[in-house]
Order: sequence, then C-alpha cells, then structure tokens
Amino acid sequence: MIGGGLAGLASAVVLAEAGLEVRVLEKRPHLGGRATSYTLPDGSEVDNCQHVTLRCCTNLADFYRRVGAEGKVRFYDRLCFVDRHGRRSAMQASLLPPPLHMAMSFVSFGALTLADKHSIARAMLAIARAGGAPPDIDGISMLDWLHRMKQTPGAIERLWRVVLVSALNEELARLDARYGIEVFWKGFLANRTGYQLGIPSVPLGELYEGCRDAVIRRGGQVRLRCGVRSIAVRENRFAGALLEDGTEVSADACIAAVPHDALLDMAPEELSGSGGPLEGLRHIRTSPITGVHLWFDRTVMTEPFFALLDHTTQWVFNKSLLYAPVEGSGPAEKRRTAASRAEGGNGQYLQLVISASYDLVPRSRQEIIDLCRRELAEILPATREAKLEKATVIKEVNATFSPEPGVDRWRPKQETGVRHLFLAGDWTRTGWPATMEGAVRSGYLAAEAALAALRPAEPPRKFLQPDLPCEGLSSWWAKRREKATP
Repeated sequence: MIGGGLAGLASAVVLAEAGLEVRVLEKRPHLGGRATSYTLPDGSEVDNCQHVTLRCCTNLADFYRRVGAEGKVRFYDRLCFVDRHGRRSAMQASLLPPPLHMAMSFVSFGALTLADKHSIARAMLAIARAGGAPPDIDGISMLDWLHRMKQTPGAIERLWRVVLVSALNEELARLDARYGIEVFWKGFLANRTGYQLGIPSVPLGELYEGCRDAVIRRGGQVRLRCGVRSIAVRENRFAGALLEDGTEVSADACIAAVPHDALLDMAPEELSGSGGPLEGLRHIRTSPITGVHLWFDRTVMTEPFFALLDHTTQWVFNKSLLYAPVEGSGPAEKRRTAASRAEGGNGQYLQLVISASYDLVPRSRQEIIDLCRRELAEILPATREAKLEKATVIKEVNATFSPEPGVDRWRPKQETGVRHLFLAGDWTRTGWPATMEGAVRSGYLAAEAALAALRPAEPPRKFLQPDLPCEGLSSWWAKRREKATP
C-alpha cells in the first residue's frame, strides 16, 4: 500500500481483515494524509482543515466503525446559518416524509425572500421527481443548471452556493452539475437523516489512531517517513517499488493511494506518458481550502458551529465546545484533554473554513486573519472586545481535485490494466466528487479488485456499502427512475 491517507487506510484495513499481510508505506510522519492534525509549540493541537461528514456518507461511517472511531464523531440534526445582520436561520427535518421533511425549514428561513423560496422549491422538486438525476445535465456546470431552473440571485448565494462550495470545494461555475445535484438528493431529499452533520470530537490525529492497530494486529506493517520514488512494472505486471532511500520493496500486489500528481511522478512512462492510461490525470486540476484558527481570551460563541451567509468565511466551528465531553457520556479522558488544549485556559478556540479559497492563496497570513476578524465582529459581537491571544492560517493549496464539468472522463478506474497494480484516491472513478466518502469508496473498490486478483478461485468480496435507503415519495420517484433507465 503506497500512501497512508484515507483511501490507502480504507484499503489496508479491509484487506487486513480479509487475511492479507498488508504493508503501508507513508511518506509523512503520520497517517491520515490531509485528514490530520499537528501540535503547535505551545501544545495547542490544530487540524489541517476541519473535516465533517454527513449521514449519507455510508462508506466513511463503515470505515469509522472498522477502526473504532465511530464514537469520536458527534452528529447534529440542526444546521444553523447566520446572515450579515447576525440573524439565525436553521435547517432541520420535520415529521413530514421525504422529500418534504425539510420544507418547514425553508419556509421559516429568514435570510431567504418569498421569491427565493419559491425558486428553491421548484428546483428541489425537479431533483426529487427525477430521482436525483434530472435530464440533460451532462457536461454543464451547477451554475448553468441553476440558471436553467430560474433560481434567484438570493437563492443561489444564500443556499446553493453556501452548501455546495463547502461540500465540494469548488465554485458553482466550475462544478459539475451532477455532483451538486447529488449532494442535495442524497443529503437533503432522499432520506430523512442524510443531511445530519458529523463532526469529530477529537483532533484528527486521534480520530485515525486506530488505523495503525487495525493493520498491525493482523500481522501487517505500517512504515512512516517511507517515501516511494518509483513503481516498477515488468511484462505488464507490478514488480515492486523503489523507495526514496534507494532500497526496493517487493509484494504480490500494490495499491497506489497517493495524490494524482504524485502518481504521475512515480508511475512508469508507459502508464503516465503520452497515450498511457494515466495521461488524463494531467488534465485534473486542484482547488484550495483555507483554515483559520483563532484563540480568544474569553467565550465569544455559544453554538457548536454555524455557516455564514454573504461572507468570505463560510463556516465557523467552536472547537472548545466540539471537543468538550458530552454530559453523561462517562470517562472521556482524551476528549477532556483535547478540550483543555483547545481552550488554552479560560478562552475559546474557533476554527474558520473557506473552501475554494482561490482569492486567499496570494494573500498574507495577517490579511486573512484581519478579514476573518472583521467578519466575525459582524455576527459575534463578543469578538469586538475580546483579545486575540494567537492565530494561525493553514492553506491547503491543492486540497482536493476540482470536480469540474466533464472531469470524470479523466478519472481512471481502480484497475490500471497492469496486473496486480491498482489505484485508490478520491480522484479515481468512484461516482463521488472529492470528499472523504469518495476516498473511502475508492479504497474499498481497489481492495475488492486486489482481492479478486490475488484470490481468483474465491467468491468476490464486496466492501462497498449501499447508500442510505430512499424514503417517502423520494423512494417512489427513485424506483420510477430505475425502471425508466435502460
């Protein structure tokens, strides 16, 4: 296994459970890839970016269960949105059946006008009646589709953009319509619980600490600070890997679970060069995420998190509260320790997230901090008088691949055409965009393919989990779409 990010770990864990001897080679000094945390000189632990999940991410939930992390993710069924005037609006399911279960939230959403709500209802109904797959969306952007559906500027900016840019890390004009529509179908329309937001209650480094044990206790190895220079292929078969220290590693099969640009550097020319099966990876672009960490000398926010409307800042997470132990949850020493580190005494630690942050990449750390402080002052008055004790900015310039219209034609399958060499990563063909769910799905698909190649006499193993079941009218519409699909 080359790469110890989510995709590689997902493959490694299920293959170890299947009885294979797994060796994970990770270039960094930690597992988790982009889903990690690190400790500042003063002992504060920060995530490289705030990672969240949704109930509709069934494969990520399965992975958390396998590595003993499911109890470290807390789910919330109320999503709060704050406009420029500090007015709060919420989205929460009612007792109505899907897709009507969110209707009351839209009716009472104070930041949307009546015209906004009417246009949103029309678009949501079009998605639902099509079973999540409206016609004639191939190759168009989400913004094009919203204009086709006659969405108002307010609806686009205060609902569609807020949800989708955060979920898919791309602007609407650069986002494949199919992925944007699937977010609302799977998250908000098909199932009553799909929208619920899961947030880790510990730093990401602690969230994935069980991954190493899941491999090692089954006879595998995990090697950190172990970079791979190149992959060797002979007679169209995986032949080993050359490490950066000059040593060679052999194995019966290999799953390369590294970023797509890194794979181009280590794959042999016959795969990555002109006319090779991986040549299309050169057309896949990336998009950035910026995380801003602020420590105040006092409590400035009471909610666990909220989304901002009409601001550059998109989400604010109250890490002090999110890391705090749940009342009545029993001993939770690590969670208390994380909460103590986050608080930094009697103060409060907030993490702000800006996805698709192209405009922030060239700006200085101090400019970004000042911008975020001004925006917080508009909606959290307590920050105006609070002392900012410390701050840090983390720019992930190549955080995810960009789910642009038509990008799927460049995304390779997990099978490479080379015997016993497989690929994993959210950038492979998973049916999902660049999400943690997509990364785990790719790992499971690669593991299925590898196991089938190594044990051809055995019945195929399936690790990929089904989506949440469709409910209510959404279930009827989804079945009708399936019958109509050739």
